[in-house]
Amino acid sequence: MLGMLDESQVTGTYDDATALAVLAFSEKGGLGSQDEINEKVWAALVDATFCLGDRTLYLRMPYFHGNDVLQLQQALGALGFATGALDGIFGAYTELALRKFQLNLGLPSDGIAGAMTYAAIHNLQHSWVGKEASPAAGYLGFARAADVLERNALCLFGTREFTRSVASRMSNLALATNPASKILSADTLLVAPDESMLLVHIVLPDEQTAESVPRVAYEDDETLALRLTSAIDAASMHPARIAVELPGTVWEEAGAGRSAQHFAITLLDALCTALSQR
Repeated sequence: MLGMLDESQVTGTYDDATALAVLAFSEKGGLGSQDEINEKVWAALVDATFCLGDRTLYLRMPYFHGNDVLQLQQALGALGFATGALDGIFGAYTELALRKFQLNLGLPSDGIAGAMTYAAIHNLQHSWVGKEASPAAGYLGFARAADVLERNALCLFGTREFTRSVASRMSNLALATNPASKILSADTLLVAPDESMLLVHIVLPDEQTAESVPRVAYEDDETLALRLTSAIDAASMHPARIAVELPGTVWEEAGAGRSAQHFAITLLDALCTALSQR
């Protein structure tokens, strides 16, 4: 069991040797002197079984956590991309470090640890295995880290399954970055949106919107935030409303989930940048 039981002691029976191994694991993990499996110990055991590359990791709420996240943090840190505390939790600092790493290697900078990212980290293992992480750096220059998340109330919504998924993922990303975020999806709102909220309707090319609603064509480039700023300034309805038209439901031949996550990340960054400049 994670190196705490000899192969000869693996009998399929919860015996004294197993109890001692659980006790050692609990004490090592700061769980107290536990020789029985409770919910907390079981969760820690599951976390400890994950290895780098076992699953796709990205910023979400609740956060991903486990040994694979810790290994990712250690690798990124040793490669010069500080993730903050080495705590095995995939939070905003870890995502920022991952995005910088991806950008540095010419990979899609989407903050998603998937097959291409794991392959790149594996190919660089001679540069990070057994080495210490670089000192933690400040959390700088990241639009979603700004207090714009709690200063601006936005209701994100879509009327198709895919666009609702993008809206929900944007809300989860905002909350994962700042639990006080007021940028929420319609699905997470507990009350109806009021006049102070900006309504952001995420649409697909074949969906119609009112002529009076500013409509921004999504393009993942530096002009997106500027075009969003203009649209927000031009919104005249009460409550204010804009529409963002996605190019479709597929990003670079990725599956629906990864495509929705990519659109969510880039659109949230652009929205926050736009709002911070107003």
